[in-house]
Amino acid sequence: MKYPFHLVDVFSSTPFGGNQLAILPDATGISTEGMQKIAREFNFPESTFVLPKNDPAKSYRVRIFTPRAELNFAGHPTIGTACALVMKQHAQTVDPIRLILEENIGPVMVDVAQRNGGYHGTLTLSGKIDAPTGAPAPADLAAVLSIEPAEVSQSFFAGVGLPFCFAQLKSNEAVDRAAVNRAAWTATLSRAWSPNLFFFAGDLRDGGNLYARMCAPALGVEEDPATGSACAALVGAVASKHDFGGTAYRLSIQQGVSMGRRSEIEAEARKSGGVVTSVSVGGATAYIASGEIEVPPSALVS
Repeated sequence: MKYPFHLVDVFSSTPFGGNQLAILPDATGISTEGMQKIAREFNFPESTFVLPKNDPAKSYRVRIFTPRAELNFAGHPTIGTACALVMKQHAQTVDPIRLILEENIGPVMVDVAQRNGGYHGTLTLSGKIDAPTGAPAPADLAAVLSIEPAEVSQSFFAGVGLPFCFAQLKSNEAVDRAAVNRAAWTATLSRAWSPNLFFFAGDLRDGGNLYARMCAPALGVEEDPATGSACAALVGAVASKHDFGGTAYRLSIQQGVSMGRRSEIEAEARKSGGVVTSVSVGGATAYIASGEIEVPPSALVS
């Protein structure tokens, strides 16, 4: 049975940058095992499958798969899926459109607008940030990244739907030079609260610019060109600190540069009464292609 699909690049305003995404806009009838096989076939960091909604108040139901596992939530698939659906179904609309996507994490709001001749999506989540203690010491993460211990400034855990281990490095050059040592990763992170490692350099003050990379071997993603869920967790975790007393905290993140897939990510956390109430992540989406994939009966719901 033939199923249509779309390909887009997320967190890039031009084709062949950002993070690749495959979207099946109507995946009705495909089994969970079939979705996993299709995601492995596309072999992008993630693929999404749009299904009939369970709640009439929502816009679409969306499932997200890496080549190896299903995710409860991820940033670039959420934004890319929303933008692709608006591109194809509301192409003549100029005003912003708000979609509510049912994901495994719960409802995710995405605002899609036309900007500079292209499409820009911003997802917003409630402000519950998981930030457990017990992250590996900077020296241990230096071993994982094959760099010197003095090049790691701090490390911490945080997550919003998808957990991450964060490591702040001293320079962009250290970020580029880092290479995951699989033996050290297995010993230090593979069974930790999060095995997914987001490492960055830059200014964490409000309005700062960061330069980042992300590796998630456990998910079958050796390196991700753009990781919206990590940026949401990062901005929420930093804004949660008591020394930040403002009501809005923003970061701009560049990722995927050394891979040749530059991504531009905007992240914001909002606070009220000293508590983070919401986190948002946004960026552009560039259309690449559409086509059909032949899905065999073995991948369909019996």
